[in-house]
Amino acid sequence: MKKKLLSLIVVFSVIFNALAQAPTHEGFSKLLKKNVSANGKVNYQGFKKDSAEFNNYLELLTKNPPQKSWSRNEQMAYWINAYNAFTIKLITKYYPLKSIKEIGSSIQIPFVNTPWDIKFISIGKDKLDLNNIEHGILRKKFADPRIHMTLVCASKSCPALLNEAYEATKLEDQLSERSKAFLTDPSRNKISSDQPQLSMIFKWYAMDFNDDGKTVIDFVNRYSPVKVKATATVQYLDYDWNLND
Repeated sequence: MKKKLLSLIVVFSVIFNALAQAPTHEGFSKLLKKNVSANGKVNYQGFKKDSAEFNNYLELLTKNPPQKSWSRNEQMAYWINAYNAFTIKLITKYYPLKSIKEIGSSIQIPFVNTPWDIKFISIGKDKLDLNNIEHGILRKKFADPRIHMTLVCASKSCPALLNEAYEATKLEDQLSERSKAFLTDPSRNKISSDQPQLSMIFKWYAMDFNDDGKTVIDFVNRYSPVKVKATATVQYLDYDWNLND
């Protein structure tokens, strides 16, 4: 009897551990490589054509919500991928569009003011919107300002969408690489030592960059080859909300 009980415990333990493992993002990577250019231009029509594979990946996210047993990087990579994947899904639903901002404005949705307030994301038993993921989970739980270089709101002034999924095993390198790519892209930031012109992201989320005695300029100098003086006059570029297609 004891042997049978022990066997059952082992079996259930194996099943539980298998279920608790973070899902693979390989399927998303394949779609991104196929439908996103090296400079981040998104082929939304391509994602619509690949809807079967894309929906399979979204269902994988839905059925595998993050667990406490997952590492910090596993959870973080999951939520970054979820934000980007569900943003793409939202755009494909209404495509063609000139801007994501048309959703909730010219494209009326009852009780919704912006596309980031639409609760269309199922994660486990929870119904979420994009704001929940960005502000309620990623910014609040992980407090890493580099996430702003990875979250892509389908607009030209957003960071370029990486054409591979974020993975826990290389997340640190990906976060740093995307920060460098964003700051060295003259269409998004114009870095100079005395009068840098920065993305509005650095103004909107200044509190995320001004932490532990650090400043926005400290963050820029960490990832930009052009160093900004502490006394520099920072200006912010107009944000282009046209679609990144």
